[in-house]
Amino acid sequence: NLATGTFEIVGDGSGGSATGTFNNAGLVRKSAGTGSSILGMSFNNTGTVEVQTGKLGFSGGGSTSSALVMSPGTDLGFSYGGPAFDFGSVNQTVPGDLSTRDGLAGLVDAATTELGGVDIVVNNIGGSMPQAFLDTTERAFRHALTWNVTTAFNLTQLAVPAMLERGGGSVVNIASTAGMFAMRGFAAYGTAKASLIHLTREMAQDLAPRIRVNAVCPGAIATSALDMVLQNEELEQAMIDGTPLGRLGEAWEIAAAVLYFASPAGAYATGQALAVSGGIQGSNLEMGIPDL
Repeated sequence: NLATGTFEIVGDGSGGSATGTFNNAGLVRKSAGTGSSILGMSFNNTGTVEVQTGKLGFSGGGSTSSALVMSPGTDLGFSYGGPAFDFGSVNQTVPGDLSTRDGLAGLVDAATTELGGVDIVVNNIGGSMPQAFLDTTERAFRHALTWNVTTAFNLTQLAVPAMLERGGGSVVNIASTAGMFAMRGFAAYGTAKASLIHLTREMAQDLAPRIRVNAVCPGAIATSALDMVLQNEELEQAMIDGTPLGRLGEAWEIAAAVLYFASPAGAYATGQALAVSGGIQGSNLEMGIPDL
């Protein structure tokens, strides 16, 4: 609510709910020619259209950015293989195979046809299970790259013409802190997320100045991806003890970072990878994979 100086995000993307508030009270507001803005910080996406990949209830940190659609006035084209879900000002659910370029093209086509264009792209799908290096098959390695990197490349490339028609826009890739440092057991997933982070930087150079491209890198977030950990008090405490801020992250905290990059508040940020991780600089839970 820009009138009262607060912004609220509701929904954690996993069928539950979480709420976070940006308190902008006391910031100076002024007329900005084409409309009203908060001096130095505006989280209002009124009139924009977002396309996002992912599935409500998807188990990773990436699921949380579905809360972004609560930003004021944002229309959403959301693609996943599941039932329709009502959120945002207007929504168009597009079932399809997100592992294929044709499936992603259908999402962009739906957004332009039904919602009038594309302003924001959130590349939200991805994931891969940790495995010992010698147990990681070539197929699993290739799948991690395809699912985490190629999908982001394809959707962004497909959406760029529509974004340029509306003057530009913002791309937010959901990466991971696993792509920022090495951890035993993450040869596939960690390499894929590191590739996505670098792709973010490359696309930021290629698409500037009209389209910004950034990445959000979640750490350990309390979603269903951590069910195995959260159901074991000893493992959960070990992960908490390994996190400098002394707790696990919440879903809305990832959504807030996505919103920053997607909104005018992040207008001077591109090519950045923002870790929302509680300060970890390495693994906060050993996988128990023995030496060879």
